[in-house]
This record gives sequence, structure tokens and C-alpha cells, in this order.
Amino acid sequence: MTILDKIIERKRIEVEKAKALVPSEDLLNYPYFSVACLSLRESILDPEKTGIIAEYKRASPSKGNINSTAKVEDVVRAYEEAGASAVSVLTDADFFKGNLQDLSKAREAINIPILRKEFIVDKYQITEAKAYGADVILLIAACLTREEVQEFAAYAHQIGLNVLLEVHNEQELLDNLFDDIDAIGVNNRNLKDFTVDLQHSYDLLDKIPSEYIKVSESGISDPKTIKALKSAGFQSFLIGENFMRTADPGKAIKDFVRAL
Repeated sequence: MTILDKIIERKRIEVEKAKALVPSEDLLNYPYFSVACLSLRESILDPEKTGIIAEYKRASPSKGNINSTAKVEDVVRAYEEAGASAVSVLTDADFFKGNLQDLSKAREAINIPILRKEFIVDKYQITEAKAYGADVILLIAACLTREEVQEFAAYAHQIGLNVLLEVHNEQELLDNLFDDIDAIGVNNRNLKDFTVDLQHSYDLLDKIPSEYIKVSESGISDPKTIKALKSAGFQSFLIGENFMRTADPGKAIKDFVRAL
């Protein structure tokens, strides 16, 4: 069983417990559910911003603890000040030590789009994302059937959320080019063994239709890499651990952006 298999197995159990505690109908009454979502496309294409989606992440299955002390509101505020186009917040508890409250704290602190970084296997989690303040959801093609991607993306759009589809290979990309997807991210990290290879991004770039925002995800730790990816045609760059593994993620992103 791969790490991804373990995460998905655990996630299905977690979602059923969450449904029992807070039914979907209750989530519709949460204050953030009625708030209009910010546009991921507009923020990424804003020339005043960097195209960076900067992540708040305490831990990961491959690295263990990354940063358990930095407060989410302080970090995301620094990300916005540095010119990030969006912020990604990990909400998985068991493998990444995140939670939904992190999402709401981030929403209170900033005014750029927030991605709920999660392994979504059920429409309930999409409702949760909106209820806790997210603007964007992540759909991981490796975790879902083609029919689920289509259904989940349509539901997300119905309630106002932006959709980022994550793919790892050409087949996942070609199988899931639906109208309700706003951005396509090429994950350079293999979710089965967590190895990283930036070549994945370059191999798939020209196969992503121009109507989708093109995002390169994972393994980006050098401003030169962003310059090269941007020259190739990527518009956005999800940076996970690079800032968080420092003592001061806010300073780290500012130094990084200065080098751009």
C-alpha cells in the first residue's frame, strides 16, 4: 500500500465521522458559506503579483515535522505582503498536522485567494471548504475517477469555488479536461513514493490547453526555477516546503521574491 493509498483510506473514514458531527445542511449556515469567493485567475494574472501560491504546512509524510511553531495568520499575512498570488493551507490532520480552523484563520488575515489543500474524496469536503473560508479547492486526479472529477468540479463551481486540478501524467490530464476546472497543476512530486522531478512540468506544459491557468507544483526552491518555468509558459507556481522549513517563512518568501 502506497502513502497515497493510506491517506485516502484514512480520509474516507474521517469524512464519514465529520458528516455525523456536522451535517452538510449545517455547513450551509456557516458565515463564510455566503461570502463570494475571490478569483484565482484574476489574482494569478495580476501583474502586481508573483504568480506564487505559497503554502502553509506544518508537516508532511515524507519530511515529518516541517514547522510546528509558525502561526498561520502571521505566515499568510507575510505571504500576501510579499506578493503571493494565493495561499495554500493544508487541512489534513493525520499526515500533515493541519485543520479547518487554519483555513478560517487565514481567511480572517488576508485578501487573496485561499486554496484548501486536501485529499478530496467526497462532495462534503467541498461544502466544508466554502464554509470555512476557502476560495479554491484541489482535485487530485490520482485519487478520483473521471466521473468524480467532473461531478466535484461542477458542484464546486455551483457554490462559487474555483477549481485546481492536479495531474501527474498525460493520461490524467487528457481524461479530465472539463469546463468547470479553472487551473491545472502539474505535480512534480510522485504521490506514490514522494520523489520529485521538475521534468514532469515541462513534459506536460504544451498539452495543457490555453484556457486553463497553468501551475507547476512541488520541488520549487530556487528563484531561477520559477524564471525558467515562467519562460516556458507556466503562469503559477505552488511552493510547499521551501518557506515553511525556515525559522521565519515570511522573511524567506520576501528574500525569494527579491531574487526574482
